[in-house]
Amino acid sequence: LHEQLDHARILYNKGLYRQSLKSLSRIKEMAKSHHQVTFWLQALILEKKIESLHITRSLENRAEELAVEVDELNFRLVMIGRLSNLALQLYGWYIRAGHVRNKAEEKAVREFYRKRLPTDAAVQTGFYEKLYLFQCQAWYGFILQDLLAYYRSCQRWVDLFHREPFMRKVEAQQYIKGMHNLLNAHFLLTNHERFMVALREFEHFQRSGEATISANNRVQTFVYLYIAKINRHFMEGTFTQGLKLVPEIEDKLDEYALQLDRHRVLVFYYKIACLYFGSGDRERTIEFLNRIIHWRADLRVDLQCYARLLHLIAHYELGNYAILESLIKSVYRFMLKMRNLSVVEKEILVFLQKTFHKDPRKLKTDFRVLCDKLRKYEQDPQERRSFMYLDFVSWLESRIREVPVQDVIRERHLSSRKSAIGR
Repeated sequence: LHEQLDHARILYNKGLYRQSLKSLSRIKEMAKSHHQVTFWLQALILEKKIESLHITRSLENRAEELAVEVDELNFRLVMIGRLSNLALQLYGWYIRAGHVRNKAEEKAVREFYRKRLPTDAAVQTGFYEKLYLFQCQAWYGFILQDLLAYYRSCQRWVDLFHREPFMRKVEAQQYIKGMHNLLNAHFLLTNHERFMVALREFEHFQRSGEATISANNRVQTFVYLYIAKINRHFMEGTFTQGLKLVPEIEDKLDEYALQLDRHRVLVFYYKIACLYFGSGDRERTIEFLNRIIHWRADLRVDLQCYARLLHLIAHYELGNYAILESLIKSVYRFMLKMRNLSVVEKEILVFLQKTFHKDPRKLKTDFRVLCDKLRKYEQDPQERRSFMYLDFVSWLESRIREVPVQDVIRERHLSSRKSAIGR
């Protein structure tokens, strides 16, 4: 399209007006079929210029047709701009603070979304209008922890590319991001079967020309594919097996150091730490969490908080009682300062404060009491965000039964699959 526009301008500058108009007609058809509204508008602007300055003997009523066409495209561009702005603002909210932490934040997000979403956004039919609308809906649902709404929007996002596969080449980055969010939605909803279908589709895409054509695509595909692979081990309770991915991930983090943003690196460190924690290696858990804690990052407050909480639990597991009291106070102050201290976190901190000096062999009853307490909060809209970062219940069950965390999750996963097959 760039080349064709240049060619049309050259023809115009040579005084070949009719030939330039024919070239512009082809450009508009190509731009229209590939949803490239800005190129379409550029072609129209040059076409208007030719028609207004020169006698071309083109079709009657052409001036009126061009005026209507330009108005329609201007409306579409405004809509695309408003929706893409809102999608970016919601994404920025999530990167800065994560999920809503209380009713005040929930109210603020709802009001922000209501005021900025165009009233007629849902009736738009253009590819980009729908793409950015689904992104807005996806981020809105995700921030509010409405996981079903998040999943539905992500599926619509990816379905856009299923209906028009050629757009994967035009907008590969948007497809990659959509697949990541769809996989994440399945993971959070524990839809293992659908997760595996989407994962296989993404792995197939990784081997395609669209995924390897540029450094951007290669880096983004690596990031989201390996996050999904780690999440698969979280779902299946195969943490030790998942650790085989760590050397490859670290190599890629070094290779792509210039292209990767800090947010993605922090996510990898946290997920790798969780793999080590689930497999029972507390020392390596602490090593990766320290990389987050000692990295002066001004984003993902939620990740910073839960990294410190998991870091504290790992020291508790190791019996490092000499530093636990000061660590508990430090984590409490940090989470309070960041306004990230919910009922669940308070219960955990109080429990650790009361029990770290007790004989570990006599704590089963305490673990049972805390486990029963936390189960009541798993479906609480204001508290369930805590369980999205740390599986507190599985950790407590592992202490009660004296087995690794991954064994508890593995048994639960196999049991749910048997139930699904039975239904």
